[in-house]
Amino acid sequence: MKRKLFSLVIPAFFATAVVISCKKDKPLSSETNEVTTTKDGNQYAIDTLNSKVEWKGYKILKSENTSHFGTIKFESGDVTIKDGKLESGKFVADMNSLTSVDLKDDAEQLGKLNGHLKSGDFFEVEKFPTASYEITKVTPSAEGDYNTLLDGNLTIKGITKPVQFKANVSVKEGEASIATEPKDINREEFGVKFQAPAENGVIKNEVTLQINVKALEKK
Repeated sequence: MKRKLFSLVIPAFFATAVVISCKKDKPLSSETNEVTTTKDGNQYAIDTLNSKVEWKGYKILKSENTSHFGTIKFESGDVTIKDGKLESGKFVADMNSLTSVDLKDDAEQLGKLNGHLKSGDFFEVEKFPTASYEITKVTPSAEGDYNTLLDGNLTIKGITKPVQFKANVSVKEGEASIATEPKDINREEFGVKFQAPAENGVIKNEVTLQINVKALEKK
């Protein structure tokens, strides 16, 4: 059972990824983009019921057959819209909400996996209860499938790194939506270094993250 748990757990570890802003401790390290965005514009509050981070992790080979995937809910967030366009934003994820979707029908394994991911082997959610992504620059894009480039600072386990996402951004009738591309990050750069025993398979360092945010204009 222990061996089976490890083989399930590690790929899933990525939850997260998203991005952690520690409430109890100062960041362990910081390598950030300069913030060039402002709060000049209309303020929107994130709709936490309809926003989430989606994560996917891989075992041995990066493929659908060797992946585990799940979600993380947002605790809070805000967006600034100026002249109908995205000006800035910051999103805070609740790491205690981290869960694996592919194991949702197996309560026993789901509970063990989620517990392990929240432990000191992975995201240490007791010490680092939240995660965050702060947009530092917004650049319109006319190429490819995405209309915007987002530069920002991603924080996980007290470690902050600059990360750029391609995204589709839309603003309509008091609602703003941001849907990023699936983006690979290196989990070890954010202090998530746990590895299962070799006989259980090699876990890829790549974690795929995708941010989906809906925000409503404050009245």
